[in-house]
Amino acid sequence: MFPKAAISLLLFCQCHALAPRANVADGSTRRNVLRDLLMGGIAATTAPAAAQAMDSLDVDSYLKSGGVSMPMGVSGQGGKMRPETGVVLRDGAELSRDSRNGNVAAEIVLQANKDEFVPVLATFSSPWPLASGSTYDVECRDGNTGDGVYLAVSSNVKGKSILQLDNQFFQEQLFSPTGRFSFYGAPTDVKIKKSKAPSDDDAYKTMDIDFSILSQSTGAEVPRKARVVATIPPGSSQVVMLVASASAGRWRKGSDEKIAGIIDSFRAVLAPQTNLRLKSRS
Repeated sequence: MFPKAAISLLLFCQCHALAPRANVADGSTRRNVLRDLLMGGIAATTAPAAAQAMDSLDVDSYLKSGGVSMPMGVSGQGGKMRPETGVVLRDGAELSRDSRNGNVAAEIVLQANKDEFVPVLATFSSPWPLASGSTYDVECRDGNTGDGVYLAVSSNVKGKSILQLDNQFFQEQLFSPTGRFSFYGAPTDVKIKKSKAPSDDDAYKTMDIDFSILSQSTGAEVPRKARVVATIPPGSSQVVMLVASASAGRWRKGSDEKIAGIIDSFRAVLAPQTNLRLKSRS
């Protein structure tokens, strides 16, 4: 088998230009350099650049910014799948946040049964701005700390009520290999620490969850905490969830109180009647 370092450098060279020709032996070509890499011969001038690219991003920086500094490098987003939240925005409806009070509104489309759909208005209040870019559906985040909140939608519950869905269901929905926290692999040590079932007067289930995410640069597991609120809007067959999280350290220093306010503000109800066609945004 080829040395791991050589394979990594080969991938690096495929995504980036090689070092300037002045740093490559006379008469060498790109093909020769790639051949040398596979045979274990590594040019001294390219190795530092490759190492820098490999260490350019970890999960912490991704959760803070939602992006990477070298998007097409070995450690970048190139080739990585977009996280799946299950959210389908309604075509023609605007995702918005009022900067004066932080109120966020998103009109989404949910399954009612096999061939029918219903429009649902999801609202919550966030102290952080809406995140923009192809990585996000409905998400607000603090770019400096990595604290954030995002909307998620489950698979079809096939007629079950929110009371009939156990904690394992929510764990599988939120921490799947393609979920929001799984950019470098599914989270580990996932534990639902506290769960409050809805009552007759409150159709919202809440959960506190501990988990760890993988730091690519160090290989260490980084503890994180989240609070989740979930409901099944009337007439729909999917759960709408709001997930707010912070690092374990920040959680203990007051982020939990801010996140509690966000979770308490969440509502998901049938959208008002409009002239918009019930069509998902492409």
